[in-house]
Amino acid sequence: MGAHRPRGRPALRGRPLTPAPDGVTAPGPAEAAQAAVELPIARVLPLLQVSHLDREFDYLVPPELDEQARPGVRVRVRFSGRLVDGYLLERLPRTEHEGKLAPVQRVVSPLPVLTPAVLRLVTEVAARYAGTRADVLRLAIPPRHARVEKALLEQDPAAAAVALEAPADALVEYTHGAQFAAAAVAGRAPRAVWQALPGEDWAARLAELAGTVVASGRTALLIVPDQADLDRLAAACAHLDPAVLAAGLGPSARYRRWLLALLGRARVVIGTRSAAFAPLPDLGLVALWDDGDESLVEPRAPYPHAREVLALRAHQEGSALVIGGFARTPEAQALVEAGWAAEISAPRELVRTRSPRIAGTADSDIALARDPLARSARLPAAAFAAAREALDAERPVLVQVPRRGYAPALSCERCRTPARCRRCHGPLEQADGGVLRCRWCAQVDAGYRCPACGGTTVRAVIVGTMRTAEELGRAFPGAAVTVSGGETVHAEVAGGRRIVVATPGAEPVVEGGYGAALLLDGWLLLGRADLRAAEETLRRWMNATALVAADGAVVCGADAGIRAVQALIRWDAAGFAAAELAERAEVGFPPATHLAALDGAEADIRAVAEAAELPDGAEVLGPVDLPPGVRIPGAPDEGPPPQRLLVRVARRDGRALARALFLAQVGRSLRREGSAVRIQIDPLRIG
Repeated sequence: MGAHRPRGRPALRGRPLTPAPDGVTAPGPAEAAQAAVELPIARVLPLLQVSHLDREFDYLVPPELDEQARPGVRVRVRFSGRLVDGYLLERLPRTEHEGKLAPVQRVVSPLPVLTPAVLRLVTEVAARYAGTRADVLRLAIPPRHARVEKALLEQDPAAAAVALEAPADALVEYTHGAQFAAAAVAGRAPRAVWQALPGEDWAARLAELAGTVVASGRTALLIVPDQADLDRLAAACAHLDPAVLAAGLGPSARYRRWLLALLGRARVVIGTRSAAFAPLPDLGLVALWDDGDESLVEPRAPYPHAREVLALRAHQEGSALVIGGFARTPEAQALVEAGWAAEISAPRELVRTRSPRIAGTADSDIALARDPLARSARLPAAAFAAAREALDAERPVLVQVPRRGYAPALSCERCRTPARCRRCHGPLEQADGGVLRCRWCAQVDAGYRCPACGGTTVRAVIVGTMRTAEELGRAFPGAAVTVSGGETVHAEVAGGRRIVVATPGAEPVVEGGYGAALLLDGWLLLGRADLRAAEETLRRWMNATALVAADGAVVCGADAGIRAVQALIRWDAAGFAAAELAERAEVGFPPATHLAALDGAEADIRAVAEAAELPDGAEVLGPVDLPPGVRIPGAPDEGPPPQRLLVRVARRDGRALARALFLAQVGRSLRREGSAVRIQIDPLRIG
């Protein structure tokens, strides 16, 4: 089989990788039949696993497949003596290859499932994350189900049409909200970051915005982190008859709904992260809720974040983009500060009206000593009082407790400032012999001194015992206790005299809102050895606070002087994100820089870093052990544990870094050197 050299890809020198089948040439014995084919060459992208074969190959289109072999269809081709799946990208009158060409073996389906817009997006995502197009295509297009496809193509499209009601005004309570909606309807492709009010019915607001855009004749795509959010959004969008895409669907149901979007029979698609690639024609709006949720990061190569996928898509297709949430990530704030996106937020007086009473309090022995019953429930006195007041009024109380299993971090013994490396600002850990060592670059710090107070000793952040439902039941007799988290997660619970104990992200919704929320063990969340510990903690707190009624109370079990607690009290996610972004820019953390994590055997990750032509100024850190809880799928249990190497570059060099690492992988793949190395660009968990 022959292949031309595609633009922008490395040349493959030497013998052709795949010999052509005997008796098939272009031109050849079948000239008479082939002359009837106007465009006899099919350029195909095979779905192959290795990086050096992420390129197109030319095949011959047999006359009997001429009508079916259209750009975008799935095909089967012979490669290295075996049949593989692929996508036909284009038809050409001639090939640049001078040897024999193998024929396309089969057109799997005459339906073009790879649209030009999705192909452009797949190419950009692969380049952004140092991956292959084949890997991204597996995320973007679900497996085919012939029976579903046949039934849907035979269905009358008019039967699926839905009459839409007059759309409601969207985001009118927010500064610039109405202007954003008007610009989206006019097709001016506005981009915005939206901070929702406390207690906001965010699903209804997104449904209103989608309805406004759909009524103008365009389509809308709405992405949320998990199934609970998806169920809530689906209920709000029911009048729009959306196609709902989620991993929990069966293969046939998922493919059917995906086809509805492809065929233009679903004007609104809602789903979790993989739905970001849904093939909607004439896309007018893409929206993402709660972009700080780690569920929005794809766990399979090349590990894209849905936020980045949607931003690329909005830019390519000229659609409106809104990134919403109660909290705000530094990545979203960077888009605002760069002028790439506008800010949609509510006036401060409206925020004060909608916010419950929020207070911070240290979970200390002094606080516990104020009330014997508070001590028995292991609650600060202020939290106990707020819970008792709500329960006496027959209103439910939410108690948020962190999950077990967080790795303890080191902090200054005097002021609890996280202990950081003086070289790369990574988190310090206590290595063998009691010495302090950086988790990122492995640098030993023999003379630690706290930059905040000058202290020279460190301590492990105290991890207290989680409050249990049994303890709370004893402290508040007569109150029903519901636990949500782990294997049992409740989407909704009834109101009344009830205590709901939930882990972050598993908090159920209560009609009318909770009477109080207790955010416990704040130090356990804030003290994690994680770059995003404060950011993630505030996001969890704000999501829980948003479930509390405006006349309710929220007590945060952490010192009120901490910046994250202050941001919660003021409901100022934007200010917190701006401060986080400024600090990260000062010390070289993402999103002010780009980081690549190379995971694998130490010899292999060093080989990739040395082979890559890294941008000028690139900083290589490590290798060190993988962060706690991080694993490489398929890694052998025997032998040395996998290591992590970090490469840090300036923001402007992110694409160059991804390209350099991809080409280094291509070279190793061609030479069949070493074992596989996992590359993640801007991973959520650095160390």
